[in-house]
Amino acid sequence: MVARFLSQVQVLAGPDQPLRHRDVLLEGGVLIGFDQHAANEAQRRGLVSLAAHDWLLAPALVDPHSTLEEPFSGRAETLASLVASAAAAGYGTVALVPRAASWRDRPELLQLQAPAPFALPLWGAFSRGGRGQELAPHGDLAVAGAIGLAEDGSLPPLALLERGLRLSEAGELPVLLAPRDPALTLGGFVRESVEALRAGWPLDPVLSETLPLQTLLQLARSLPDAPLRLANLSTAAGVKLLRSSGLSLQVSVCWWHLVADSGCLDPLAEGWRLEPSLGSPQDRHALIEALADGVLTAVAVHHLPLDAEERLLPLDQRRPGLAGHRQVLPALWQELVVRRGWSPALLWERLCWGPNRLLGLAADTLEPGSRRWLLFDPAARWQASGDAYASMAANQPFAGELVTGQVLATGLLPELWRGPLDRLLDGAGPLA
Repeated sequence: MVARFLSQVQVLAGPDQPLRHRDVLLEGGVLIGFDQHAANEAQRRGLVSLAAHDWLLAPALVDPHSTLEEPFSGRAETLASLVASAAAAGYGTVALVPRAASWRDRPELLQLQAPAPFALPLWGAFSRGGRGQELAPHGDLAVAGAIGLAEDGSLPPLALLERGLRLSEAGELPVLLAPRDPALTLGGFVRESVEALRAGWPLDPVLSETLPLQTLLQLARSLPDAPLRLANLSTAAGVKLLRSSGLSLQVSVCWWHLVADSGCLDPLAEGWRLEPSLGSPQDRHALIEALADGVLTAVAVHHLPLDAEERLLPLDQRRPGLAGHRQVLPALWQELVVRRGWSPALLWERLCWGPNRLLGLAADTLEPGSRRWLLFDPAARWQASGDAYASMAANQPFAGELVTGQVLATGLLPELWRGPLDRLLDGAGPLA
C-alpha cells in the first residue's frame, strides 16, 4: 500500500482540542499514527516527508439533511454519484430526509446503504407521504433503524404534530421540522427585502418563517422533553425570535444562506430558487452571527438535485433546490475563516460535531486506524465541474468557475485516498 508521511500538517483531532502542527502517517486511506510514532514508522519504511504546513487534517464532515429521490435510476443523482461526490467533498455522513419517489414512511424502505466508512443515516417520515394527514408508523421506523423523524420542508398541522410528539412512539429519536408555511409565501421565492424588490423578484414574506417558528417555540415550551430539531432557519427575524425564546434548541442553517444573498448574487447565477427562500444581506449577516455564537448549531448542505431538463424550466416553474457538496467547505472557508476570521475549530464545530449532535451521533475524532478523515488545502484552486467526482445534478453553483480550497485526500473511498493528492505531487496541480 502507498503511504504518505505528512510533516507538520495542521491537525484538528476533535471537539475542544486545539489546532496543532503534527507529523502524520497515512497508509492506504488509514490514519496510522501521529508525531514520534509516525516519524519512526516513516523512517522504518524509508518514506520521504511531505511538507504540509499549510494543509489541514480533520475529521470528515457531516450533512444532517439532504435529499435523494431516486437512488438507483435517477437522472439528477444516484446513490453511487451522491456518495462519490460527497466523499470527494470530505463528507463522511449524509443523512437523507424521507422525500423520495417511494416515500420513506415504511420500515422496508429504510434499506439504503453506502460502503463503509461512509455513513448514510435515514430520516423516517413523520407523516405518511409527507402529506401531513396521518402519522407514519413511528415505532416501526425506529425499530427499522431510522435516525429520526422528519417532515417535508414545512410544518405539518399543529394537531397532528402535537399528537405525534405526545405519543413519542420513536422514543428519544430527534424530530426534524422546518419553520415554514407554504401558504404564507404568496408564491414568492426570494425573501422580501429592498434588494429583492429592486430586482423585481417575487417576494416571500418573512411571516412564512416567523409564524410557524413561533408555533414550534411554543410547542417546545409546552413539551420540554420533545426531541425537536429545527431545519433551515433563514431570516434575521427568525434568529431574533430564537434568541429571545430562552430555549436551547438544535437548529440548522443551509450553507448557501451563509455565502449568498439577494444583494450579492448575480441575477443569472444558480441559487435564486431555494426552499426556504434566499434572504437579504441582513438575513445572511444575522445567520452568520447566530452560527458563530451557537444560537444555530449545524450547517446543512440540504442537497436537492435537479436534472438538466428540469433546470431549463423558468425559475417560477421549477422545483426549489440547490445541489452539490464539493463547493461547501471551500465556500465557507473563504467566507467564514478568510473574510470573517473564524477559527478552523469553530468551522468544524458547525460542519461536523454540531451536525453529529443534531443527529444524535457520537462526535467524530481522529484516531489511529480511522478512515473518516479529510486533508484540505485552503489555497488549492480547482474547477467546480466536469471531473469524475462531480455530482450529476444540473443545479450546482459555481459551475465552470475556479474555486479556492480543495479536499486533497480522504480515507472515505479507496480511490479518493490518492487521486487529487497524487496529481498535486506529480506537478499536475489539484484535481480539475
